[in-house]
Amino acid sequence: MTAPASTTPGRGVHGPLQGVRVLELGGVGPAPYAGMLLGDLGAEVVRVDRPSDAGSPSAHPVLHRNRRSITVDLKHREAAEVVGRLVDDVDVLVEGFRPGVAERLGLGPDDLLPRNPRLVYGRMTGWGQYGPKAHEPGHDINFIALSGALHAVGTADRPVVPLNLVGDMGGGGMLLAFGVLGALVSARATGRGQVVDAAMTDGTASLLSMVYGFRAAGSWQDERAANGIDGAAPWYTVYRCADGGHLALGCGEPHFYARMLGVLGLGDDPDFAGQYDRESWPTMHKRLADVFATRTRDEWASAFEGRDACVTPVLSLAEAPTHPHHVARGTFRTGAHGGVEPAPAPRFGGTPAPEPAPAPAVGTHTDAALTRAGYDADRIAGLRARGVIG
Repeated sequence: MTAPASTTPGRGVHGPLQGVRVLELGGVGPAPYAGMLLGDLGAEVVRVDRPSDAGSPSAHPVLHRNRRSITVDLKHREAAEVVGRLVDDVDVLVEGFRPGVAERLGLGPDDLLPRNPRLVYGRMTGWGQYGPKAHEPGHDINFIALSGALHAVGTADRPVVPLNLVGDMGGGGMLLAFGVLGALVSARATGRGQVVDAAMTDGTASLLSMVYGFRAAGSWQDERAANGIDGAAPWYTVYRCADGGHLALGCGEPHFYARMLGVLGLGDDPDFAGQYDRESWPTMHKRLADVFATRTRDEWASAFEGRDACVTPVLSLAEAPTHPHHVARGTFRTGAHGGVEPAPAPRFGGTPAPEPAPAPAVGTHTDAALTRAGYDADRIAGLRARGVIG
């Protein structure tokens, strides 16, 4: 089955956020990811960068796609008025400073909401706008550590770092984009904007909702590699193959488990009779490890293809885009930078996402954005001469 034409990104379409205007005040990681998500869905996103970087190619060709780029020295005494003029005509502002920094720059909610009462003011931090640790530094690993997620992921003897997917991206940028859209719906209904306080600690905790539900029901042990979906179960884990590749098993339900055993010729083996018998799990682990070690990853992938056993090869970042399923769905695309990047997601049946625009060189749109904000050529030249813009 091929994808409906209306769901795939393309030229001449605008996305569900067409007409939404966003101002993004620099930043790295989660806040730009939120900006990318909004831009992917058709919002017009203008990113404010440092004048010292003007003319440089984007350092983040994927995260900074679907942007217009301007340069403003936010520390300059005239910068607050310049940014304020830009804010007058946007729906959303996104910033990722530590609490209090925007206020010191004259760009806090109390400065900007009176200018634009419908403004959605999105704030991205690790610890949140208040709390004992609000003003402390930190990174994804710190935020997920304090939220319980890092403790739950890994082997019995130590936690394993899950890249920066949990705190920065899922619990950060995606949470911010979700919050911004919720506030935007409210602003369009009421005429009143508001502050969205998106903290990676809060977002990480939210991602753990199902696990905390298991704990509340008494069906989750607060240890690593001790539960059904954390690698303890022999049917929900990863096995090494003869060539050093790996297979992922997700055969939690009895019918998937039975199909997996059938492919391996173990359906009648007494060692595998009790799928949920924890005392049998160590033996099952060892037996399965020995079996999977006899063939290569791709040989096993071929054996399980079409068997509905929830067994898949573990693909590398280079391999994943070439898998037939991703090719069929257009999950990845070749960006203007020449490399592979994820395509916009999710898919929309009636308002498909536009073809992503390449990340521009820093400051490409400074003059155009300021002209739109009401500055004439002489005033723009003056701002540049005084170092306010690049």
